[in-house]
Amino acid sequence: NLVDLAVKGSEIVYLTAGLKYSSKIWEKDWPVIMKNVIDACLANQAKMVFFDNVYMYAPEAVKHMTEDSPIAPVTRKGKVRAEIANMLFEAIKNKGLTAMITRSADFYGKNASTGILNISLFDNYKKIKRAFWQSDADKIHSCTYIPDAAKAVALLGNTADAYNEVWHLPTSHQKWTGKEFILYTAEQMNVKPRYYILSKFMISLLGIFSPTIKELKEMQYQNDRDYFFDSSKFENRFSIKPTSYENGIKESIR
Repeated sequence: NLVDLAVKGSEIVYLTAGLKYSSKIWEKDWPVIMKNVIDACLANQAKMVFFDNVYMYAPEAVKHMTEDSPIAPVTRKGKVRAEIANMLFEAIKNKGLTAMITRSADFYGKNASTGILNISLFDNYKKIKRAFWQSDADKIHSCTYIPDAAKAVALLGNTADAYNEVWHLPTSHQKWTGKEFILYTAEQMNVKPRYYILSKFMISLLGIFSPTIKELKEMQYQNDRDYFFDSSKFENRFSIKPTSYENGIKESIR
């Protein structure tokens, strides 16, 4: 078993895999990946740290997400996320696995090819093209800065009493709207803050031609309302402050 070989000799295993953005692929592959990694960690007595997202939270929790937010997914991708998180906690409870789940909001950072701000703002403004925002640019949207998340995941993995829990990774408490991200980014990149809204109707239309855009449709409940990600638990435990959006954006576009 290749997973077993990869895990062999490790004390801590970090599962940070990302799959193609497709409900079909997630439904097929994620449960298999999770099962194989859990089994390999148990066989090799390794601890496990899983890097997760927020798709499993109930839509009404999106306006203020904490580690205690209700798990009630309404999308195919969210249901997969709930299923694999459940597999991990079942293994903790019934098989003696030592593991944790770390969660990030939509992320961004230097050279982050799949980062939300990278795709919608930075990359387009670099090409002197219009930026875009999904559904509603007047809504608050938290974004996790990748270097903050990476350091926090390493720190948590090496903190013995942090296991068997969920942790939100450090994310700025600034309540910026899409418009504020657009205006600040454009100013820093010396371009006009031109943008368009990728509405649900546009996603439906463009989704006919692009499977990737089609996959965004079910997730718009995270963009058509305030989306605030609270990482106070981590910040209070480790006395670490997340990077501000101003500094994170400046570093990302340098």
